Amino acid sequence: MIFRIGIISDTHGLLRPEAERGLAGVDHIIHAGDIGRPEIVDALRQIAPVTAIRGNVDSGEWARDYPDTNLVRLAEKSIYVLHDLKTLKVDPSAGIDVIVSGHSHVPKIDTVGGILYLNPGSAGPRRFKLPITFATLELTPDGMRPQIHDLEGD
Repeated sequence: MIFRIGIISDTHGLLRPEAERGLAGVDHIIHAGDIGRPEIVDALRQIAPVTAIRGNVDSGEWARDYPDTNLVRLAEKSIYVLHDLKTLKVDPSAGIDVIVSGHSHVPKIDTVGGILYLNPGSAGPRRFKLPITFATLELTPDGMRPQIHDLEGD
C-alpha cells in the first residue's frame, strides 16, 4: 500500500493549475506556509484533506485558523511541519520521521540523522530565478520516496 502526500509551499495567493493537476490523486496535502489567501486551502481541500500552517506573509483574521507549526501522523510516519527551518525548536530525534519546511523557495531533499528534511520549494509567483516546484512523498512499507516536481516541465 502506498500513501501519497502532496507537499506545497509559498503559494503567496497563487494556486497554479499545473500544481492542482500535479496534486491530483494524492491522499493528503501539506501546505508549509505563506498561503497568501484562504481560497488556496479551500481549493486544495477539493483535491485531498489538507494540513496547513501559517507562514510569515499570512496575516489577518483568516490566518488565525492556521498554527505556526503542526505535527501530523500519516501512514505511520510522524511529520513535523513549519515554515522556516531556521526556527525549528523541537528535537528532531524525538520520534519525528520527516520535517517539512518552506520559506526559502529553494526545493531540497536531505536526510540527516535518519530524518528526512523536505522543502518543496515555491509553487507561487516566481522569486528571482528560482524554479516553480512542489513535492510528493510516497510512504510505502519499504520506506519513503520523496520527489520534487518542476511545474514548468523543464
